[in-house]
Amino acid sequence: MSAPHLPKVAGIDPEVPVSTHTAAPLREVPAAPGAFIQDRLAGWVSDLTTLHELTERLAGTATLDAALNELLHAGAALVGARRGLLVLEPAGPGTPSTTLGLGLSHADLGHLETVERGATALGRVLDGVPGTADGIAGPDLLGDKDLDPRHREVATRLGYAASYALPLASEQAGRLGGAAWLYDEPGEPSEKQRHLVGLYARYATEHLARLIELERARADVATVAEELLPSRLPRIPGVQLAARHRTGPRGGGDWYDALPLPEHTLGLAVGSVGGSGPSAMAAMGRLRASLRAYAVMEGEDPVAVLSDLELLLRLTEPARTATALFAYCEPVARKVVLAGAGHTPPLVLGERRCEFVETTLSAPLGMLACWEAPSVEFSPAPGETVLLYTDGLLRRTGDPMDRAFARLHSAAASVPKAGRHDPAAVADHVLRTMLPDGLDRTDSAEDVVILAAHFD
Repeated sequence: MSAPHLPKVAGIDPEVPVSTHTAAPLREVPAAPGAFIQDRLAGWVSDLTTLHELTERLAGTATLDAALNELLHAGAALVGARRGLLVLEPAGPGTPSTTLGLGLSHADLGHLETVERGATALGRVLDGVPGTADGIAGPDLLGDKDLDPRHREVATRLGYAASYALPLASEQAGRLGGAAWLYDEPGEPSEKQRHLVGLYARYATEHLARLIELERARADVATVAEELLPSRLPRIPGVQLAARHRTGPRGGGDWYDALPLPEHTLGLAVGSVGGSGPSAMAAMGRLRASLRAYAVMEGEDPVAVLSDLELLLRLTEPARTATALFAYCEPVARKVVLAGAGHTPPLVLGERRCEFVETTLSAPLGMLACWEAPSVEFSPAPGETVLLYTDGLLRRTGDPMDRAFARLHSAAASVPKAGRHDPAAVADHVLRTMLPDGLDRTDSAEDVVILAAHFD
């Protein structure tokens, strides 16, 4: 007859005892104190190594979503669970509540949300019920006679029999939310597992708090940047406009403008101020406001507009440089006169051509003692779109500039014919093609601006 199995603990394989069928009974020999201490030390070192590796991986996450996913997976490994869910409920504005699942579909999370909050261990942890600070284990949910009927129904439907919930809280960060891990069979984490996951959760809470503040700062930066740009684009007969703007995480100095001028003419501008952060954003706001004033006074002459802008920049901010492009448009006559200061050339897209406008080489504003460059005049054909953009669109691709220009040309040429009469569709297609897989919202310091003008 074999020896009975040890009680099962979630995440821990039961030890297999030595068979009792031996030639002669063995006398128990007490372990030497030194060997016992070495075993304990080896266990501690192993636990600390595991904890260090998991915290290092968490520290390497740069976004809130990545950190939450890493926390769920690491916690599941520490407590020996296969599935879990996490609820983030940070205090303060700017960061909404977030629910994330591990091994659970959206439908599964929906079923869990139908259970009364106070009837689940995770709900009690989220509410900060006394006695939940060190976590709550539900080792046999279906065997609990006092279990909420709806909770029992959902647990049976999803196929979990035990749970362990832990708050995401620390002294400095406060309570940010909670996590729960689900077991397919009755069981609970061991005391050592609870200790390790508790240490990890406290570290994770501090990391999440930093990322939350960073997300809020990024949202504030994006809001300020958008407020410094036009709230709406003007409506001028003969032309349709669309713009797309992506701000870097620290806030940059890329901008655009569309200004209605007398006699149904239009001024279009894009530019980029050197640097990033609040200083670059403030300079961008000042530069854009100044260009609007110069455009109203002498918009018919783009060279004069940029010359005045360069003089202002050199006198008021001598240590700063900027690139800019200003175009004076007569939509009804389909005439465009433009001048650029170190800026990327426009691209014209139509039924019969997709090409960059030939512009003269010129230095950025603030680089020379006196800036001057000749203007360029061209005539868009009916149905053609002129695309103005900043070099952030090229730099975010990570390609060398010559390859990035080729990539932009290919992206514009591939705009579907059905969407070529819609400047918004053109801008969106170019943005998606140039920056796929979320690169338009990457942590790159580069801003991105696209201004599309479609001539009827």
